[in-house]
Formats: sequence, structure tokens, C-alpha cells
Amino acid sequence: MKRTTSLNQNRLFKRVYYKGAVQSSPLLVIYMLKNNTNKNRIGITVSKKIGKAVVRNRAKRVIKAAYSELELSLPVGFDFVFVARFKTAGSKSTQIKRIMQKNIKVLAGI
Repeated sequence: MKRTTSLNQNRLFKRVYYKGAVQSSPLLVIYMLKNNTNKNRIGITVSKKIGKAVVRNRAKRVIKAAYSELELSLPVGFDFVFVARFKTAGSKSTQIKRIMQKNIKVLAGI
């Protein structure tokens, strides 16, 4: 059974941005907010300032790969929004995974 679904409405993204906790690093910004369900929901944002479509899509793929490796070890019932930074597309998913793991522990208070 899938533990994660997508955030696909602008109002859900805004809710996480304004009410959620935030943790940033040079490669990634993570917003996290409790969603009162038994699933995690994720959203990935990549600005056009990052680069052209190929670069933006690579950044999204790297973030998705890192999240999928961590998915089972994360707390359940949260909305996550990952915002890519300029260096995200040029980095490996293992680097992003380490940053996600560390920052989500801080945000969740684990």
C-alpha cells in the first residue's frame, strides 16, 4: 500500500507554506505540516530561476529519488513541500537524502 500521495492543489501548498515549520539548506528547503491523515503528502517546487525544463525536471527526479529511499523511515501523517535550490539539480540523490533525513528529524522533533 502506498504511504505517500501528492499535493496537487495550490491551497494545500499555501497552507504548508504559511502554517508549517521550515528548515533550509544550500541544496533544499523543506516545509512540514501535520495533515491529520494516515498518509504523507508531498509537493515539489522548482522555480524557473533554477534553469530550463531539463534542469528543473532533473531536480525533481533527484528529490523524488531521495524521498522514496527515506519514505518508510519518515513519520506518517505529514505534508511535505520540497523547494529545490540552484545546486539541487547538480547534486546526487544521496546528498539530498542526507539533508532530508537530518532536516526532517529537526522539524519532527525526533
